[in-house]
Amino acid sequence: QVQLVESGGGLVQPGGSLRLSCTASRSIFNYNAMAWYRLAPGKQRELVAVVSSGGSTNYTDSVKGRFTISRENAKNTVYLQMNSLKPEDTAVYFCNTKGLLGNYWGQGTQVTVSS
Repeated sequence: QVQLVESGGGLVQPGGSLRLSCTASRSIFNYNAMAWYRLAPGKQRELVAVVSSGGSTNYTDSVKGRFTISRENAKNTVYLQMNSLKPEDTAVYFCNTKGLLGNYWGQGTQVTVSS
């Protein structure tokens, strides 16, 4: 079993920044990819960013150049740095890990971009 705990959501004005964190209960980065998804009202769940076990990253087009996914192996933590936030980024953001150690989700953290 792997538990994922997210933090860092909140209310921010358009153009602002937030950093989300997701800490895993054990060391998994060598075996599992880490990803951030989001779910906005009335929309389908969307893959925002992913970092593979090998360290390669990928982003959905709408966040390229604004969001950065990274990981800190010693802390079993993956981050999502979100800059130049827009109202359409408002959603619940979920951390996910998938790979040899299984498929697990965090509880989600709300991000609201509004003036």
